[in-house]
Amino acid sequence: MTPQSVRVTEIFHSIQGESTWAGLPCTFVRLTGCPLRCVWCDTAYAFHGGTRMSIVEVVETVAAKRCRLVEITGGEPLVQPGAATLASRLLDDGFTVLVETSGAVDVSVLDDRVHTIMDLKCPGSGEADRNLWTNLDHLTERDEVKFVVSGRDDFEWAADVIRRHGLDERVRAGTLGALLVSPVWGLEEMEELATAILASGLPVRFQTQLHKHIWGPDRAGV
Repeated sequence: MTPQSVRVTEIFHSIQGESTWAGLPCTFVRLTGCPLRCVWCDTAYAFHGGTRMSIVEVVETVAAKRCRLVEITGGEPLVQPGAATLASRLLDDGFTVLVETSGAVDVSVLDDRVHTIMDLKCPGSGEADRNLWTNLDHLTERDEVKFVVSGRDDFEWAADVIRRHGLDERVRAGTLGALLVSPVWGLEEMEELATAILASGLPVRFQTQLHKHIWGPDRAGV
């Protein structure tokens, strides 16, 4: 039976702060729950609680924001069976749907029309052993891979993963949308990371969390 509800921590309107969609108005649906415990996590409040909402209620709430770009995030949204159903329903209603996932949960359940933003966990997160590497086989030109780095060791690990799995060549060939590298907010020196990216020669996009520059680290939008 197709799940008809999800547990929701919050639904809010904001400026998309990350990915190649950064800077665009976006409605975020933050689902509750996550099996990972990254040491630098900034959304631990989404681990528990939340409100059970029907898929129809979520879609109606999103539609009321009058924004056609939607991101389903968490926590880890894909631990909820209803997340894939929600994504498909939003797509059917004409929304562009991004799903941000840790990469620790199977992404093949998602509708082919979804733009997946997969956050592979670097060693500094404490959760690198949770990465589900077969997920890379399901990514297409719509999708993006993100690495959040807390220092030079994390970046070198990310660069090795990119080269070993041929992600750089997939980006150059257009069969993968983008490679993203983000500094952990407040921990990584941005100039040092930018210098490392330039020296690597890799086709990665440096990004910071734009929404935190706008509203600060404790607020994500309106």
